[in-house]
Amino acid sequence: MTYHPKSDFMQVMMERGYLADCTDYQGLDEALLTPGQSAYIGFDATAKSLHVGSLIQIMMLRWLQKTGHRPITLMGGGTTKVGDPSFRAEERPLLTSDQIDDNIAGIKRVFAKYITYGDGPSDGLMINNADWLDNLNYLEFLRDIGRYFSVNRMLAFESVKSRLDREQSLSFLEFNYMILQAYDFLELNRRTGCILQMGGSDQWGNIVNGIDLTRRVVDHQIYGLTSPLLTTSDGKKMGKSQDGAVWLNADMRSPYEFWQFWRNTTDADVGRFLKLYTELDVEECDRLGALEGSEVNASKIILANEVTTLCHGAEAAAAAEATAREVFEHGGVGDDLPTVTLTPADLGDLGEGISIVQLFVKSGLSKSGKDAKRLISEQGARLNDAPLSNAGLMIDAAALATPIKLSAGKKRHALVQLED
Repeated sequence: MTYHPKSDFMQVMMERGYLADCTDYQGLDEALLTPGQSAYIGFDATAKSLHVGSLIQIMMLRWLQKTGHRPITLMGGGTTKVGDPSFRAEERPLLTSDQIDDNIAGIKRVFAKYITYGDGPSDGLMINNADWLDNLNYLEFLRDIGRYFSVNRMLAFESVKSRLDREQSLSFLEFNYMILQAYDFLELNRRTGCILQMGGSDQWGNIVNGIDLTRRVVDHQIYGLTSPLLTTSDGKKMGKSQDGAVWLNADMRSPYEFWQFWRNTTDADVGRFLKLYTELDVEECDRLGALEGSEVNASKIILANEVTTLCHGAEAAAAAEATAREVFEHGGVGDDLPTVTLTPADLGDLGEGISIVQLFVKSGLSKSGKDAKRLISEQGARLNDAPLSNAGLMIDAAALATPIKLSAGKKRHALVQLED
């Protein structure tokens, strides 16, 4: 792509690596020369927290605001009841309205760290699409909106086609998702003057549908922009780690574990991640990303500190770095490690204790008892920094007189203590 942007936002999107595709580069770029333009990204409420995989979209909304425009975070209170089928092998489990509301409450907490909300021209808006989707009259919706959609065209979208090509079931419920998402864009354009929908590149078909619908119904010029679907240099999906999703909410992933995830970035990804997930100058990102050998570790610490500061605050980032230094450089326990607190009941009716295998599972260092036993047999487990070889070891109250430290490999640790 050789387009040279005029607007600050498009320049940021292109030079930092956020831009995968756009429906009209020049048209959008010129529209964004006028301050206070509105753009949105939708977030379905499928869990109580978003994870790192959504962080690229959150950063796009943050940059939109920093360049003088108004970000809209659209909560999918309505669309979550249907479930986005895009590139999924099977239908999402259906959630109740109460579950969705609880998830939205959890998700909202992270946005306040990245976006300023209010009534000013560039202040963010948080809107729930249940406000219009929950009260739709089905027959009116079919007549007024459904008539604009060609089933032939919908079947040709890659997100649907890939599912059907694999002969996997696609329910009528899921098939309606793209119509509802398109309707969201129309409603936001009507209600707020929103001119742009952004999302991951897997949302391209849904975004194009919304643009087409809005032009047909109200004849407004609107745009779509997608970001690349990010994988790490070793091909892993962004947002996942050895022990599951890297959640953005502190109660689901501790700030120390979050910091450690970024500290463990592979050398080849450092420069790219600095551009996407921090606000350091592009030149500095390139400089730090070009370091090699032991020097690149300093770049990884900067990456971890910058990303953790945005998500959890400067104090949490400083505490995580201090804990890491204590654990890795000095062999200490550290003040900020994930901690499991046991009750006397956990140690059995007769106080016989709890197995070391169970402790590795409880602490999140192993996914299952089988996984923990394999870790121990392969000499990857440590107890208080000493190699652990006995998978049958029982930990009783005497052993927990002071907290014990469990380690899985060199980089993952947890504390276990007995409640007072």
